[in-house]
Amino acid sequence: MSDFLPKEVREGLERARMAALRKRSRLCVHTGPDVFPILKFWERGFSLEAKNAPHIRGLVDIFDGSRHLYQCLIVASETHDDEIHFDFKRATVAADRAALDFAVSDNAPVALIGHAG
Repeated sequence: MSDFLPKEVREGLERARMAALRKRSRLCVHTGPDVFPILKFWERGFSLEAKNAPHIRGLVDIFDGSRHLYQCLIVASETHDDEIHFDFKRATVAADRAALDFAVSDNAPVALIGHAG
C-alpha cells in the first residue's frame, strides 16, 4: 500500500511515527556529555534514531528521567529504516548504595532504639 502513496505523504507518516516514539519514551542513553532519547527498549538492547545518534559503543548509562537504571556495555548491531539497534554485551542494574560484603539475616533488626533518658 505504501507504494501507492506519494513520496511526501510517506515521509510525513515516517516523521509522525518517529515523533510518537520519541514522545512515548522517557528513557535516554548517556554517553559522556551526550544524551540520546531511546525509541524502543527490550531485554537485550534498545534503538535510537539514526540521524541523531552516532554509532556509539562501549560503556553507557541508561536513565528513566533522572533515575539511573543500568550501566551497559553496548555495540551497534544493525540499522532498520531510521533506527539503529544496539545490543547489550553487559547490562548491570544501577544500585543506589554500595554492595554489602556480608550476609544479612532475615530476622535482623531494621533499626536500633537509642537511650531515651
